[in-house]
Amino acid sequence: MPNDRTAAAARPSPEALLRAAAREGRGRLKLFLGAAPGVGKTYEMLLTAQAKRRDGVDVVVGVVETHGRRETEALLAGLTVLPRLKVEYKGRRLDEMDLDAILARRPAIVLVDELAHTNAPGSRHAKRYLDVEEILAAGIDVYTTMNIQHVESLNDVVARITRVRVRETVPDSILDRADDIEVIDITPDDLIQRLKDGKVYVPRTAERAIRHYFSPGNLTALRELALRRTAQRVDDQLLTHMQAHAIAGPWAAGERLLVCVNEDPACAAVVRYARRQAERLRAHWTALHVETPRSLRLSEAERDRIADALRLVEKLGGEAVTIPGGDVAGTVVEYARTNNVAHIVIAKSHRGPWAELLRSSVAFRLIRQAGGISVHVIADDAEEPIPPKTVRTAAPRRPALSWWPYAAATGYVALALGIGEVLQQVLDVSNVALVFLTAVLTSAVTGGLGPSLYACVASILAFNYFFLNPLYTFSIADPENIVALFFFAVVAVIASNLTARVRAQAVTARLRAKTTEDLYGFSRKLAGVVTMDDLLWATAHQIAAMLKVHVVLLLPEGGTVSVRAGYPPEDELREADLAAAVWAWENNRPAGRGSDTLPGAKWLFLPLRTGRGPVGVVGIDTDTARTGKPGALLTPDQRRLLDALTDQAALAIERVTLAEDVDRARLAAETERLRSALLTSISHDLRTPLASILGSATSLTAYGAGMDEASRRDLAATIQEEAERLNRFIANLLDMTRLESGAIRPRTGPVDLAETVGSALGRAGRILAGHRVDVDLAADLPMLEADDVLFEQVLFNLLDNAAKYAPTGSLIQVGASREGDRVRIEVRDEGDGIPAADVERIFDKFYRVQAQDRQRAGTGLGLAICRGFVEAMGGTIAAGNRKDRSGAVFTLTMPAAAALPDLEGPDLEGPGLEEEGTP
Repeated sequence: MPNDRTAAAARPSPEALLRAAAREGRGRLKLFLGAAPGVGKTYEMLLTAQAKRRDGVDVVVGVVETHGRRETEALLAGLTVLPRLKVEYKGRRLDEMDLDAILARRPAIVLVDELAHTNAPGSRHAKRYLDVEEILAAGIDVYTTMNIQHVESLNDVVARITRVRVRETVPDSILDRADDIEVIDITPDDLIQRLKDGKVYVPRTAERAIRHYFSPGNLTALRELALRRTAQRVDDQLLTHMQAHAIAGPWAAGERLLVCVNEDPACAAVVRYARRQAERLRAHWTALHVETPRSLRLSEAERDRIADALRLVEKLGGEAVTIPGGDVAGTVVEYARTNNVAHIVIAKSHRGPWAELLRSSVAFRLIRQAGGISVHVIADDAEEPIPPKTVRTAAPRRPALSWWPYAAATGYVALALGIGEVLQQVLDVSNVALVFLTAVLTSAVTGGLGPSLYACVASILAFNYFFLNPLYTFSIADPENIVALFFFAVVAVIASNLTARVRAQAVTARLRAKTTEDLYGFSRKLAGVVTMDDLLWATAHQIAAMLKVHVVLLLPEGGTVSVRAGYPPEDELREADLAAAVWAWENNRPAGRGSDTLPGAKWLFLPLRTGRGPVGVVGIDTDTARTGKPGALLTPDQRRLLDALTDQAALAIERVTLAEDVDRARLAAETERLRSALLTSISHDLRTPLASILGSATSLTAYGAGMDEASRRDLAATIQEEAERLNRFIANLLDMTRLESGAIRPRTGPVDLAETVGSALGRAGRILAGHRVDVDLAADLPMLEADDVLFEQVLFNLLDNAAKYAPTGSLIQVGASREGDRVRIEVRDEGDGIPAADVERIFDKFYRVQAQDRQRAGTGLGLAICRGFVEAMGGTIAAGNRKDRSGAVFTLTMPAAAALPDLEGPDLEGPGLEEEGTP
């Protein structure tokens, strides 16, 4: 065995070689990973790309987002930038990476920024990382960037830390397949200073980000996540390298700890010690249980002890592994060397001195075979047993004794007898013992130990009676035949025992494989569930299907627990059973049938627990329990299976609950933001015009008689202007309220664009008094299919917005042209334009762009109302910046009206504003 193990260790791992072979022909992926936005991932990627370009490597830019940072844009000089693909979406043109152009160009390296980006609808792939997969498959190297919060497995962790759930994620498999990961890391203080300096976001956005996402605590936690996830990937790469090159471990590049779990009463203490040691070493730790043929002979209490110890490992954050093996020490050492384990933890042996003399303990053999691996032996006095089960289990259900295997064994022996007679008569074969041995082995394979022993006895008697002299008697004349018959019996018994044991192990392995497959399928199902109702139904169905029981699931609600799901759905709990469920929840202990508390209940209730405490209660019942028959519900094997199912369900419930908590917190934060914005807007935009109106009216009242006519007209004009401003503010609030309530239904009809533009300009005459206005409408414009009242309000809001953000004396342009069956209208100004970070948010409620060092007056509702009105009329609206000079441009596309027949008669019903409930 040692020679075989040594030879196996000298060979490269087939799995590692297959992984290496799978990478052949593919491009290399280098990932620039950051803890948060703004740490300089894109900047570092461009620096590396420039170095490669200077070395003569063909580097092209697939997509790089500079976000207007001059130092980042400067690094694009000299690099080939492929034009982006224009994708139409809801009337807007979105820029996406041109995947086909990259594949046709076939550069050595392509730069792809923001790996977690979601592509526009209609693109070949929904996600950018899928584009990268296709590029790599074509043999092209890729440099890409990503933040740690976009890693799928860390999504819940990041949400708990930052209270913000990231919607765009990348599977962990992308990180696992990355050939190189470079962590771009700066201290939280430096990153916050960069935010304050305006190098990441515009000042107002940066201030809000510092208060919420970019707090020092959040950044420190995200930084640790990035470093730990990268260290994990590097450790996996080291392990793969060692396995592929048959390098015997351990290499002390990183710490790995392995704890041995068996039926020993001290196994819980060993697990807890391993957890503490792993914390001190900052090491990844694994618990290993080796299943040997002796494992089949363990008592149920010992099996429970092993199962509970492995559950304890997973609750404490370790990895539980069970593998088969013949020699425990050799299997443990082989696993440790294969996985680069530096420390092995095992309990001290309880064997006596005589047993040690006959066969050394596992701990002693581990120390002797470990080589450079440290072995920690835990003393007996450190025993911390796992609490005993508080739910009684039924005796394992043994299959009823069947006579068919014995009948089959009789047939096999009879067939062997017939073959033996033929061989003796036809071929003159004198020794036919092996024929009967074949019958014994066949009986062991098909029926197990009992039928094989029966076939062994029957074969001995038949062989003696029919083939040993004197024939047809059970007497034996020749002493040599006595010896032959004795050794035949010994060989038959040993062979039947070995064959029956192998058969039992195969049956057990098949059952375990089936259970493992079901548990794996259940875990995959839970991973894809996003709502609590779906999760509870899947859990109830899985437990009912695997254990053949009735199931109810209860979750906390209003200080107690209530039934949320069940299978079959028609099951209901009596008041006494519900009381047992409440007790189990409040005390975090089993209650009901077969437990120490309320054992007279029809149902058995078990708390669903995670490391954070109970999250719910599961109740089980069987049809036999409904007959009032007392006793336990589950066998020990079924109870261990139920524990595994409930552990997975509890973790999934906790995950969904945390996700709902994060969403509620985000909604509450957004509600608070909107409330604060509304109060701020009302307090400013109501008080300012009211103050002007009040001051002017007071002046007219107190001093009007002594004023000249021009002064009185100025004060009256101020009152009118501020009253109109106040009226616009209130109208915006009412329009937004009606939009959100769905009360507005546009009454569309043919609308003359020139007439509507003129009407809007007339309404905005006072607002536009300090600006020059240029109207350029194409001559061939058709009528619009719109609501003239709503469309005029849209144009008025856009003109009002342009007047606010464009300097006095600048030009505001209104233009229109035809595009097929739609009309394109543009409103341009000559202001500072829209910051890149605000383009997507400019249509949000109460959102106002910070214009340099001053905040424009307004509510932040005008553009949100424009979008609501335009989309309600079947059009689209988009914001952007002018390319010919500084300034913003708002683009509307509206459907053209169908050509009307030339009918005489008055227009009895024109378009207008219609609300639900209005006659």
